[in-house]
Amino acid sequence: MAVVRVSGAAADQVLAAVAPALEIGRAPPREARLSAIHDPSTGDLVDRALVTRFPGPASYTGEDVVEISCHGGWLVPALVVEACVVAGARQAERGEFSRRAYLNGKLDLVQVEAVADLIDARSRALHRASLIQLDRGLSERIAALRERLIRTEALLAHHLDFPEEDDAPVPLTEVVSEADDVLAKIDGLLRTAPEGALLREGAVVVLAGAPNAGKSSLYNALVGEDRAMVTEVPGTTRDALESTVELGGFPFRLVDTAGLRDSEERLEMMGIEVARRALARADLVLYCTEKMAVGAEFDRLRSEINVPMVIVHTKRDLRGAGAPGVWAEEVAGYVDVAGYVEVSTVTGHGLGDLQDRLPRAVFSGLIETGGEVPVVTRRRQVRALEAAREAVEMFRRELEGGVPADLAATHLRPAESALEELLGVVSVDDVLDVLFADFCIGK
Repeated sequence: MAVVRVSGAAADQVLAAVAPALEIGRAPPREARLSAIHDPSTGDLVDRALVTRFPGPASYTGEDVVEISCHGGWLVPALVVEACVVAGARQAERGEFSRRAYLNGKLDLVQVEAVADLIDARSRALHRASLIQLDRGLSERIAALRERLIRTEALLAHHLDFPEEDDAPVPLTEVVSEADDVLAKIDGLLRTAPEGALLREGAVVVLAGAPNAGKSSLYNALVGEDRAMVTEVPGTTRDALESTVELGGFPFRLVDTAGLRDSEERLEMMGIEVARRALARADLVLYCTEKMAVGAEFDRLRSEINVPMVIVHTKRDLRGAGAPGVWAEEVAGYVDVAGYVEVSTVTGHGLGDLQDRLPRAVFSGLIETGGEVPVVTRRRQVRALEAAREAVEMFRRELEGGVPADLAATHLRPAESALEELLGVVSVDDVLDVLFADFCIGK
């Protein structure tokens, strides 16, 4: 099935032209009706479809909307769109339906971004975070911060307008405390931003280690298919393979790399260089080894990167079922190591434990909150919050430092403006153009 949507003041006119047998005046709103769809220019039958009317403002865009649920595939939806164009409609631009919803006050910009994230979601965690944003979870927190700044500005104005009163309506120390609370709440939102960005992009997990350490076998096991070539010959992997997977409901981009060692062989050296570039953009490293000690290469790697590492002792099946756990004391000494797991891609031993450990190593903040706290997911949101924070911090510092209240208060308005721009209370055309450029045509 496909859905063709028409929005605008002439939506019913377009519907009347393509579905002449449907008595629009008797078609109840939001009730699907079966109707023949014709090409107005020829009268030829295009399809039989379910037609639903959504009179504005009770529609997605806030305008009159018609939805035609026709048969799917390539040709039938294209013919229905063509019939609507003949009837006077035009094809929508990217994101135009959501843009109209924003312009008509049905969505704010944070909700619009949530729509885009919901469409692009490749994990249940981003799906859940997007629904919270779409339900105004983040918008309400930002709006509440803006209201507190406006209230603080009003209290300061009252304080300045009545200087002759013995007791000012609000002591300046209380205003400073209010600013501190606003800063704390902004900081709380900003703390979600790193994990929020990884929700959208996927956390990069690089499998590293010496040649023939079982990296490619582990990569295939985590991906769920044989993507990487596996042989007993060390140095088989010469390039970096990348796959996106969902583990524990969170998105990960797994990268299999060439084995790390000193080599004079030109192709292998190129593969090792690719591996090091992959490690430079990693959010988490799985250090794979089949030996009973991590070795100098592991210590060198730890000194070069600044991300969590999980030591993965591969080929657990070769040691026998009764073999004791390895490196209990040694691993405990690595305070920056996110864990140690023994696995076997032959028997499946430890794979479940590793899959459970990866989300905890990267998305611990979201896991602790149960995914119910609004998350900052976009760089635009981060910039606006940082701008608001900087202005409030300047206001607080000057007020506490003895600067006259009327001068210090000039920093509150930029803070409010930053939050207003974040929500889209103040429309900025170039921001809208960038934002909606990533949308699909149907939204």
